[in-house]
Amino acid sequence: MKRFSGLIGMEQGSTILFSDYAHDGAMWTGSGPREVRHLQEFKESFRNPPLVTVGISMWDIAHQTNSRVDITAETISTTGFEIVFRTWADTRIARIRADWMAIGQARDEDDWDVA
Repeated sequence: MKRFSGLIGMEQGSTILFSDYAHDGAMWTGSGPREVRHLQEFKESFRNPPLVTVGISMWDIAHQTNSRVDITAETISTTGFEIVFRTWADTRIARIRADWMAIGQARDEDDWDVA
């Protein structure tokens, strides 16, 4: 986590969500609504759930049909979030890589967890 003035932390990363072309997976061979969820954990926890942005940094999509894609961050907590990728209809997707960034209040070494 990068820290700014000790109060704000930022973490970022990149992950291959799937590579369905290699094994004839549902994103490549299927049709209709399809979804992939990937749990992404932070290296350090935030004090409160951070703001998270996620985007596609690499896509490998068949050109014979329209490219229909939706990517978002869901279930954001202090320790991580889910990257959710969706497509629908006859779109065929071989693989996707997602890049993400989380910015929020960083924990301090003097913070106490009192239950």
